[in-house]
Order: sequence, then structure tokens, then C-alpha cells
Amino acid sequence: MTENAQPVFSIEKIYVKDLSLEVPGAPQIYLERETPEINIQLRTEGRGLDEGLFEVVLTVTVTAKLGGDRNVFLVEVAQGGVFQIRNIPEGDLEPVMMIGCANILFPYARETVSDAITRAGFQPVLLAPVNFEALYQAQREQAGRESGEVPIQ
Repeated sequence: MTENAQPVFSIEKIYVKDLSLEVPGAPQIYLERETPEINIQLRTEGRGLDEGLFEVVLTVTVTAKLGGDRNVFLVEVAQGGVFQIRNIPEGDLEPVMMIGCANILFPYARETVSDAITRAGFQPVLLAPVNFEALYQAQREQAGRESGEVPIQ
């Protein structure tokens, strides 16, 4: 890497890598009048593909339950992207993928989740904005506690 090499970041491709929708209680579940409890989980993963090319996948899982144990629906979307990331220090690569790329992928995942739930016959679930930087920091601190390391402030 040359001293004056400028950092490069570009979106090469955004795509739905996996989409799963389950409505196990259909059609009886549509007769329920109770409002389901919604649980949302996020997971971000990244990996190298080729020199300077990385795949980042943001997985959003939305589960709706009645009475705490009866599944109304389950939607899981793995929103993927291929990004060109070059001339970035090795220590900054993970935050770029887990924060920057996740921020780019989130609106696409949000739309796919809402669309799938609507197509299943339910009111759309609109995901609130996510602070991926805070989520990343919390995961780093949790990993540090589990390994016995003390996080540097």
C-alpha cells in the first residue's frame, strides 16, 4: 500500500440473500383479535470475497407471538451487499463493515421485512432506526467481558 493511496469505499451489489416467512397458525391465526408481541433481532456478519471486495450480511429476524408462546408469524431476512473497501487500515475494516455497511443495508432489510409481513396478511411492522455504532460497541464490550479483557475507553 502506498503512502498516498486514498481510501476507497463503494457499493458493488445489494441483494436479498435469504428470505423466510412462516405463518404456522394460518388460517385460524387471522381470527385472533389480540395484538401480538413483536420481537426483533439483528445480526451482522462480514467476510472477504476477493482482494478489496467484502460481503456484509445484515440478518433481521422478526417474531410475533400471542400469549408468549403461540407464533403468529416469523420473518427472517438476510440482506446482503458486496462492497469494495480498499486502502483502509486493518483495524478500521471491521467497524466499516459492521457499522457503515450495516447502515447502508438496513433500509433495504426494513422494506423487505415490512413487505413480507404485509403480503402474509398482517399489518406492516416498521423497524425503528438502529444505531449500529452503539450496537457494535456493545458487542465489543460483551466480547471483552467474556474473554476477560478490559475495554479501553
